[in-house]
Amino acid sequence: MVRSLWTAATGMIAQQTNVDTIANNLSNVNTTGYKTEVNEFKSLLYQNIQQKTTKADGSMKPVAAQVGLGVRNSAITSIFKQGAFLANESDSAFAIDGRGFFTIQGQDGNAYYTRNGNFQWTLGPNNTNMLCTTEGLPVLDVNGNSIALSQNYVVSDITVNSVGELCYPDESNNAQTMGIRLGIYQFSNPAGLEKQADGLFAETAASGQPLSEATNTSLSPSRLVQGYLEGSNVQVVDEMVNMIVAQRAYELNSKAITASDEMMQQANNLRR
Repeated sequence: MVRSLWTAATGMIAQQTNVDTIANNLSNVNTTGYKTEVNEFKSLLYQNIQQKTTKADGSMKPVAAQVGLGVRNSAITSIFKQGAFLANESDSAFAIDGRGFFTIQGQDGNAYYTRNGNFQWTLGPNNTNMLCTTEGLPVLDVNGNSIALSQNYVVSDITVNSVGELCYPDESNNAQTMGIRLGIYQFSNPAGLEKQADGLFAETAASGQPLSEATNTSLSPSRLVQGYLEGSNVQVVDEMVNMIVAQRAYELNSKAITASDEMMQQANNLRR
């Protein structure tokens, strides 16, 4: 019965983490580029109660008696399903239609990746206009350099085509490429990316190395859309159903602890 107490306790801990994950999804329902997270569970070790050969006459038993010792969280996986496109009035708002990620330079100087294309033009070094995130982190081009333009350009006139090339109107008001292309990368296993704050992801051994869409012809290229942002792919109805299931599982484990406690109390009363 003590074993049942610990087993039910692991279930309550696991379901508490599950509720935490669902609550995080619901809290980010309006976060640009957010990807739904899903809890993965795995069973703990099994304890042998009887071996296969436990009959008195020594004959073989085909099946042993084993009891499980509970459950634990094995992973929290991000689901990189495409989110809905939301119109935005900013000229520096971009949405990716495909599997690509924007490249951002973090405060530590390392490259990070995001689906949040809510960028801004700000005053950069040497009196330049630099493209950055709302947190002030530089957006990188295909060469890994920050995108900085001289003050001669009117940033509101800059457009970006479907492959991420920056364009500026000529004397005839026809958009011409500026020789700068946003760095868009894909990963062979995006679920292996390490989640960071502010919607950023870091490369890991599980995700594989970033694959540049500009140089890797074997990739299915993403399409960049200006004037739109990719919304969260969280489905509120699904998350509410998942929360109800998690709450009921938590309640069942709590009742198992109560039942075990009552059985132990009955056994203790036998001494009286």
